[in-house]
Amino acid sequence: MPESLESLKSGSLITFEGIEGCGKSTQIVMLAERLRKLGHAVVISREPGATRLGKQLRDLLLDPTHDPDALTELLLYLADRREHCRRVISPALDRGEIVLLDRFVDSTWVYQGFAAPAAAAVGESAAVSAENIDMLNRLVVGAYWPQLTCLLDCPAEIGLKRARQRNIETGDVGIADRFEQRQLYFHEQVRAGFLHLAKVEKERFCIFDAARSIADIHDEIWQEFSRRIRLSAICR
Repeated sequence: MPESLESLKSGSLITFEGIEGCGKSTQIVMLAERLRKLGHAVVISREPGATRLGKQLRDLLLDPTHDPDALTELLLYLADRREHCRRVISPALDRGEIVLLDRFVDSTWVYQGFAAPAAAAVGESAAVSAENIDMLNRLVVGAYWPQLTCLLDCPAEIGLKRARQRNIETGDVGIADRFEQRQLYFHEQVRAGFLHLAKVEKERFCIFDAARSIADIHDEIWQEFSRRIRLSAICR
């Protein structure tokens, strides 16, 4: 597809998923910069924490001193997502902009559903069923479902090493959120969950080898974006 992407006419919702430290944020910024240079309006956002309410929820959800069970955690994330959809995603798509999200509905299914048993305490409800998570997700987001989901995949140990290095570079040495602190097995389950979703929803997902160079990953994402996204009206 030509570099101009002239066929982009209305809003598109693109999500980026993967384990901790897989490089989602870096690739989102690179894609946004490339699109903006071509004259497209782009909104970068993330979950949790994209709104005023979301920032407060993010602090609670990532605080290592808090340890909610799977259902409580799920409901807090969904509250953040509902506010995010109302105040950020929906208005941007209605304006015809490209929305690039760092985590969305798939992270909920993977973290609070698929991988939850790996982190559950004795006597806790280990997970929420996939059916209930899907039902609640769709209730919260309404029609705003991703057109393309970029899964940045790498071994869990590589992702965790990168996350720790990031904390060193940002001055947060010794600081890790609730998820970074969990055992390697939990992160391996997270990776397995994302790969399972990508296999089930082949039309929406595209897997990228996140162990490769940043530039190579970006080029592959751009090629896939150019091939798949023509910004025909978002499916409603």
